[in-house]
Amino acid sequence: MDKVGGVILAAGRGERMGAPLNKAFLLLGGRPLLLHSIITFEAAAMVGAYVVVAPPEEAAFCRVLLASYGLQKLAAVVPGGLSRQDSAAAGVRALQDFGLVVVHDAARPLLSVGLLEGAVRHAAGHPGAALVVAVPVKDTVKMVDSSGIVRETPARDGLWIAQTPQIFRRDLLLRAYAEAERDGFSGTDDASLVERLGVPVEVYRGSYDNFKVTTLEDLRIAEVILGQGAGHSGRPAPAPAALMAGASSPVTVPEIPAPSVRVGIGYDVHHFDSGRPLFLGGVEIPGSPGLAGHSDADAALHALMDACLGAAGLRDIGHHFPPGDPRWCDASSLALLADVRSILAAAGYAVCQVDLVIAAEMPCLSPYIDAMQQRISVVLGILPGSVGVKATTTEGLGFVGRREGIAAWAVATVQRSDE
Repeated sequence: MDKVGGVILAAGRGERMGAPLNKAFLLLGGRPLLLHSIITFEAAAMVGAYVVVAPPEEAAFCRVLLASYGLQKLAAVVPGGLSRQDSAAAGVRALQDFGLVVVHDAARPLLSVGLLEGAVRHAAGHPGAALVVAVPVKDTVKMVDSSGIVRETPARDGLWIAQTPQIFRRDLLLRAYAEAERDGFSGTDDASLVERLGVPVEVYRGSYDNFKVTTLEDLRIAEVILGQGAGHSGRPAPAPAALMAGASSPVTVPEIPAPSVRVGIGYDVHHFDSGRPLFLGGVEIPGSPGLAGHSDADAALHALMDACLGAAGLRDIGHHFPPGDPRWCDASSLALLADVRSILAAAGYAVCQVDLVIAAEMPCLSPYIDAMQQRISVVLGILPGSVGVKATTTEGLGFVGRREGIAAWAVATVQRSDE
């Protein structure tokens, strides 16, 4: 059988969700929406590897986030294009040595391993290999004109709702992309591009649970199906695997029962270094000198990590990520924060709320606060509303006022994972 590669599309903006965050990073059951599809592809024995396609401006963040989960089959995070069609083509091109490609939307998080493997097995048994997972239409469909008048009621027999995954021979799909681009044609799915070539596309019976999360109502329905309320209750989800083996010393839980909810405080300061980019709260801030430090010197996240560790009664980040250790040279502090989440989980704790204050005379940080909240919430597995980020100046006083560096304070609340 041809090698099978997957493309998971997470490059859409999801405007209908009414949220500033890419919907692929919204929490479902305490995990990013995207991660549910990834777990399915990881578990599917017939899929050899897969790529994730993310918006270009979020690709680096996506790489850092997924690195914390110890994924075995993730081949790359690929920057997407202006349209779904462009993004899918970029993902397929990134899969070099695969005869069959499986294209799936991350917005369909409830895809089961059984459905994925069944569709792949069926496609692999047909030389043409053009298949779309779909379900029969259950409701009556009306054809309506621009004025809102019903013009036709087609019979439901023969009407199916297309889903993903959609599976094709890689060379066939690349030809379909090329011809669509040449003709200026834009399709709503990959199957429509292959249909234009005159190639028969077979329907494979899918599942009504494999629906597309488009609105917040869809997200709530998905949570009901999962049988969890983590995405709305704020309860923490299981932590990702440690970023690197041996990243921290073994952690033991005290024999004396500790309070179920605990609070920690953290502080960090770095002076400016004009030869580096500036990272604060996991976001790169353009047009400003960076901060000096062994990692990316994100003072805000360093303060936050110390607050989280301190709340659980654990050693500080200098103990877990020594500044002289070459493994942490220029390391992303978002990745270190993900590792801190795993350290807390090993000690029986999970973060439920954090608050940050960043003192900086320059640059202006207000345009980046929302992005900081979103990225921190995704890495910690808590809702954005449980992340406070504030920026202030020191009115010209002290080293911050003299524009010599940046300081940050953080407070974190953790709770026992079994509470």
